[in-house]
Amino acid sequence: MGLGAVKWYWQRQTIDFGHDQASKYSCLIFDNRGIGQSDKPVMRYSTSEMAKDTLELLNHLGWNGERSVHIIGISMGGMIAQEMSLDKQIAEVKTRVSDSWLLHPDEDGDFPTNGDRFAAQELTKRQDTQGFTRKGFICQALAAGWHKKSPEQLKEIADKVGRQRILVVHGTTDNLITVPHGDVLVKELGGEDMGVTKRVFEGRGHYLPMEERAEFKNLMEGIFEKANSMR
Repeated sequence: MGLGAVKWYWQRQTIDFGHDQASKYSCLIFDNRGIGQSDKPVMRYSTSEMAKDTLELLNHLGWNGERSVHIIGISMGGMIAQEMSLDKQIAEVKTRVSDSWLLHPDEDGDFPTNGDRFAAQELTKRQDTQGFTRKGFICQALAAGWHKKSPEQLKEIADKVGRQRILVVHGTTDNLITVPHGDVLVKELGGEDMGVTKRVFEGRGHYLPMEERAEFKNLMEGIFEKANSMR
């Protein structure tokens, strides 16, 4: 998950895949170092070290077969996925929330609007003073801010992962990581002509798994099936 975000931000996807399709998918969600129930050491964080955290967790669980895992990362999670991708299969999604979505009625029916649900989610997170700390957030922010991959490194990622296995998703009203950044990423990975899949959502923001739950699910299923067929 992204900067300052906890694992239960994936609650919609764990329902869509881990519960509704439990016979087909197993889901692993976790808190990155510095947030939630993970340790929060005061030290220099980096996306490469956070990728090592993830790989160690996968190895601990025995989820380490060749091309056996789909990695989905949002925002900083996409940066971590880049670091992992020389070792693991990647379905990368680089995706704050659009005003239009916030004003819509709550899709799950428990709150007046999506904005009320999002606010409740953020308040719940911040009231957990052990899980959400200033030091942990700052350490994560430094890792995200210093993340950099050269064109040569992105080409190496694409060569080793396989461009047909890579998906880059963006929203046009994402003001945190704007669309031109996604365009550059796709270009340096080899471009759509070479097999990279790109999807841009008009009028959507930074948290596409919430804003476009149904279509996000369809995209994930599509890239999973495509990647599995290439094993």
